[in-house]
Amino acid sequence: MKKIIVAVAAILALSAPFAAFAAMDHGSMNMEHGHDMGDVAHQEVVDGVKVTFKVMSMKEHMKAMKMEMPKGMKETHHIAAEFKDAKSGKPITEGTATVKVQGPDGSTQTKDLMAMQGHFGADFDLSKKGKYGVMSKFQLKDGKTRSSKFWYTAK
Repeated sequence: MKKIIVAVAAILALSAPFAAFAAMDHGSMNMEHGHDMGDVAHQEVVDGVKVTFKVMSMKEHMKAMKMEMPKGMKETHHIAAEFKDAKSGKPITEGTATVKVQGPDGSTQTKDLMAMQGHFGADFDLSKKGKYGVMSKFQLKDGKTRSSKFWYTAK
């Protein structure tokens, strides 16, 4: 009986960090880095929404969050999308966005962007030098589906 209690306690102790990570509210994390970090890769107005895409290296992104680069991370760049009402300039922070990146070799990566403070973002592998096609679809709080496309050159 004592061994069972010790085994259950050990399992609970080892699983606690995983449960805490899964329950973490990423939206409350301090991710204000997207506003001033990264180069503006593309900007346009689509159906009354001004969308700005920024691309930054993961090294720059992690430094802005005051975090260490995780070992073994294959993603090399963070793509951030900021949405604003074209007339008022007010940020639009509710909705969903997906980005598909086609590499110079024809390979593709598709990811849902995570809502962060003031922008949506995800990490991608842009390690090959050359031209990347970036295609985005986003549906904001008004329910309209919009899209935007641009080219990004990794050097």
